[in-house]
Amino acid sequence: MAEEKPGFWRWLGSAGLIGGVPALALLVLGATGQAPALPVLLALLASVAAALAVARLWLGNIARLSAALRRAAEDRGSWPETPPPLLPALAEVSDGIGRLARSLAERSELVGRMKRADAAILEALPDPLLVLGADRAALRSNAAARALFGARAAEAGPLAGDVAALLRHPTLAGAVDRALAEGTRQAADLVLPVPVPRELAAQVIPLDPPLADGGRLVVMLSDRTRERAVERMRADFVANASHELRTPLASIMGFIETLRGPARDDPEAQAHFLGIMAEQSERMRRLIEDLLGLSRIELAEHQAPTERVPLAALARREAEGMGPILASRQVQLEQALDEAAVAAPADAEQLAQVLRNLLENAVRHGRAGGRVRLCVARAGSPRPGVVLSVTDDGPGIAREHIPRLTERFYRVDKGRARHAGGTGLGLAIVKHIVNRHRGQLLIESQEGAGATFKVWLPAE
Repeated sequence: MAEEKPGFWRWLGSAGLIGGVPALALLVLGATGQAPALPVLLALLASVAAALAVARLWLGNIARLSAALRRAAEDRGSWPETPPPLLPALAEVSDGIGRLARSLAERSELVGRMKRADAAILEALPDPLLVLGADRAALRSNAAARALFGARAAEAGPLAGDVAALLRHPTLAGAVDRALAEGTRQAADLVLPVPVPRELAAQVIPLDPPLADGGRLVVMLSDRTRERAVERMRADFVANASHELRTPLASIMGFIETLRGPARDDPEAQAHFLGIMAEQSERMRRLIEDLLGLSRIELAEHQAPTERVPLAALARREAEGMGPILASRQVQLEQALDEAAVAAPADAEQLAQVLRNLLENAVRHGRAGGRVRLCVARAGSPRPGVVLSVTDDGPGIAREHIPRLTERFYRVDKGRARHAGGTGLGLAIVKHIVNRHRGQLLIESQEGAGATFKVWLPAE
């Protein structure tokens, strides 16, 4: 800040206060003839000049002190170690103000270091943490909270979207209200259903006194989603495996008994039964692999992916890998791929699995010798993103079956599905992968007119 210059009238007024009385006395002496006119005139001029000089020096000193105080108060400069020449009456005042300003600067620096240390500790805590104001709005969050709710790591400010849904949750809102009203720590267990289910344990801690930025509450979160998913995964795997493996296992055991007994000396029957046993064993292997894969996907479903995936190149690679299956069914694959379609954030391996499952479904359940169309395109308004779609020319799907196609082991035609080699888990895997990508799966079909499976994904 530039040093403030005293105004003319302010300077003239100060000079009048300093030299007014002596000048008036000299005028009275000259007017009454008590003193010679020339000495009185000289003395009057000297008095006025001295008053003007002292007023200018005084006001200049005050202006310099004022400017230095403002700089110190605004934290834009330290108090000068060697201040400019001052009047003796102001030198002692300047020294005292200087000591005070340096003490305040040191305290300000200490407070700044403490705030930076607090922010660094908050940022490094492994558990997600939010700081709320008195109005229950999120003021700050740490890196773990931003990772939990899918914000970019560089954003250190308040979050929106998922955090807003979290703070509106009735269970957490009640805990926040009780913490503000009672001033005691509150605990809450809650489930967030969107965009993917999350199970959280929350601790709401009131702050007294509040933080410098107005923070009144700290909300500490513990993500229990993975633990609960592991528990459900174990139970579901046992239940699904025991149910779906029962039939092929009983078939294999029956053929083994037949080979040991009536077909012991019948080579033709042995070859036939061994072929069926090999098919059933392969079915069990695929079933166990799909169950394990689905369990792994569900385990990480609440964690958003982080990569960017060019879909055209990915679709081209998967189409090449489908060559043997296409050849066995004599199916022609048509491709319409937009090279600029990029999914982000995304997981390349999981999106490849989505493409494989949709293409296998289209080939196996479509018409032998027919066509399958694979399309990758960018989507505009109202939902900008990218869309990949697979269309077959098979018998189509009745409307009443479409809502249940992504259920585990749901089959429209169970006999035909098993004969085609499906496990009934392909679309369930697709659904969970799409959920992890915060995307959407849409199934369109009419009986006798084929089916189209569309996957919308967020883009850059």
